[in-house]
Amino acid sequence: MTMQNLELNTTSKVVTKQIPTAAEIQAWIVLYLADLLEVDSDEIEVTIPFDRYGLDSSAAVGLTGDLEDWLGCELDPTLLYDYPTVEALVKHLVSELKIEK
Repeated sequence: MTMQNLELNTTSKVVTKQIPTAAEIQAWIVLYLADLLEVDSDEIEVTIPFDRYGLDSSAAVGLTGDLEDWLGCELDPTLLYDYPTVEALVKHLVSELKIEK
């Protein structure tokens, strides 16, 4: 599994952070949803819209916030509305963060 490095400049100190791959981001989101919904991760389909899993706006913002913390970068809390499936969200993040596929 190959991970890229991301250099973050935080108040005159450069910190190197490992950037997860697209597969790792997808796995994180799937596990997050499975835990939230109390189902097995095999039951999460990456092409099914988040709202079909019953995620309300509070859960969507919570997922985005936790993903933001995990990735170590700022994300728009409304991302799940613009990218309504795991697959679409991962593709967007890969593009925006310039992550290896």
